[in-house]
Amino acid sequence: MKFIAGLVGLFSLVMAGAAAAAMGRKQQIVPIEDETANDVALVAIFGPLAFHSTAGAFRGGTLDCWYGGGIVDLRDATLDEGGAHIDVKAVFGGAQILVPDTWRVESTVGGLGGARDVRPSAERPVTAPLLTLSGFVAFGGLGVSSDIPKEALDGVNQAVAARKAKENGSSGTPVTETIEAPLAETPGAEAPATA
Repeated sequence: MKFIAGLVGLFSLVMAGAAAAAMGRKQQIVPIEDETANDVALVAIFGPLAFHSTAGAFRGGTLDCWYGGGIVDLRDATLDEGGAHIDVKAVFGGAQILVPDTWRVESTVGGLGGARDVRPSAERPVTAPLLTLSGFVAFGGLGVSSDIPKEALDGVNQAVAARKAKENGSSGTPVTETIEAPLAETPGAEAPATA
């Protein structure tokens, strides 16, 4: 019994430390979430994220999901000729990264959580656009897919709209920023990894 109490105490201490680190990280990051930007700094710290890229030469950037998460939709982006790289930090949070089915995705994301490409296996030519992912996941998740159920997308869009309304001090119609790229038509597609 003391062992279990000790584990619960240790886990609580880890969570409190991670929450303090998240607050510090949130103050350090200057988000770059312009949908046409070729380099981004995406942030879902204690909140939701819905990002849709239409960049003409996307090179990547950073993705921080600390006690938050959402969707990063790259299906309408064109990768830079040299490919793109996203450095991921997910602590008690996570994200779903949507990419075209033709892209190659290579990941070295490690840690205490899940990070995987859930797209059907396919031989993609070595000349196909390449997105690389690195970083860490701690008690969270990161998924890569080419589609997403409409219900999951709607839920993230609603959460982002509510956050923006709160940030703007609005009690009326919230400011909306939604992802409207093509959705999954396949029943059973995985929902985004969010906290």
